[in-house]
Amino acid sequence: MTSGTTITTTNNPNHHNNHHYYPYSATTGSSSASLKGCCCCLLLLFSFLALLALALVLVIFLAVKPRKPHFTLQQVGIQYINLAATPPPFSATTPPFAAVNSAPGASLSLAIRMIFTAKNDNKVGIKYDESTFTIMYRGIPLGRGVVPGFYQPSHSIRLVQTTVLVDRVNLMQADADELLKDAAINDRVELRILGDVRAKIRILGLTSPAVQVSIDCAIAISPRKQALTYKQCGFDGLQL
Repeated sequence: MTSGTTITTTNNPNHHNNHHYYPYSATTGSSSASLKGCCCCLLLLFSFLALLALALVLVIFLAVKPRKPHFTLQQVGIQYINLAATPPPFSATTPPFAAVNSAPGASLSLAIRMIFTAKNDNKVGIKYDESTFTIMYRGIPLGRGVVPGFYQPSHSIRLVQTTVLVDRVNLMQADADELLKDAAINDRVELRILGDVRAKIRILGLTSPAVQVSIDCAIAISPRKQALTYKQCGFDGLQL
């Protein structure tokens, strides 16, 4: 008798398959590609607009042909000038011969009114920055005058003025000797006026790079006549 072996397989309801399957979505890849495409299109659009704006500005500048402004010293008026000899310093401990041998110095008081002419030959307006002018004697700064900034329309001429006040400026011995000699003997005091003028051209709300005009004027005044006797100016334009 042949005996059979029976194998019984029991299905465990608690047994689970650990392998999980996720359905593939085709929309995920297409969305990423669309986003990259939009970014590239926007970048190309902005680059095109920037180049177009740059080309438009260049065409406008070439059509306008901007010129550097004309800023000149038109007139110099002496309101007053006063030279006074200052005695050498003396104290109780100073020997008498030292005070006698010490030459006096000099102090200078001066008021000069300067009138400048601003001429704009361009087809567009010019914006001037604030400008400062210095009056010098033998390389020594005596005082400064300030011209406030202003806007000048196209094809116009404008007069601007400033006053330089020098109030009892003491000079060194050698310079004081020369100043007293120039004033008393020669009746001629030579001064120098230095300053820089910065201006910008405005086109359709856009501002061009600054243009600087340097002013260097040599003047001579007569203390007796309280008047200007000589003036010569040089100008130098520099594109910054």
